[in-house]
Amino acid sequence: MLKKVIVESFTMDHTKVEAPFVRKCGVIQTPKGDIITKFDLRFTQPNREAMPTSAVHGIEHLLAGFIREEIENVIDISPMGCRTGFYLILIGEKSEDEIAVALMKALEKILAADEIPAVNPIQCGNYRDMSLFGAKEYSKSVLNKLKEKYK
Repeated sequence: MLKKVIVESFTMDHTKVEAPFVRKCGVIQTPKGDIITKFDLRFTQPNREAMPTSAVHGIEHLLAGFIREEIENVIDISPMGCRTGFYLILIGEKSEDEIAVALMKALEKILAADEIPAVNPIQCGNYRDMSLFGAKEYSKSVLNKLKEKYK
């Protein structure tokens, strides 16, 4: 008999959340005692608005560096398949407020960016589907709303 697996993101009621938000959605302890934490960085309202892939891809490339400038021990930041946000995975524990502040600083850096890094066929598997304009528009919208939530 197969073990029943619970996928945390499938247990959240996506109709009851208000985006944007930062949500700690998982903490695990490895066999050696290390803590790994996962955050849901939601940009748009689930089932109402999805970001275009070119904007998501641009934000992903920009956040890859900018979020690491703000937070140590980042394992990964990856887009959600639904295109409503990103997952951030890091070693150690941080509060939602700490992550929200770091995300806001990273979004400010996106707004000041002149280009998206690694937009070429050597460093990216789909380099043509990228929008700096889209990345900035969604970053600006999310940043303004997060500033209201995390005053």
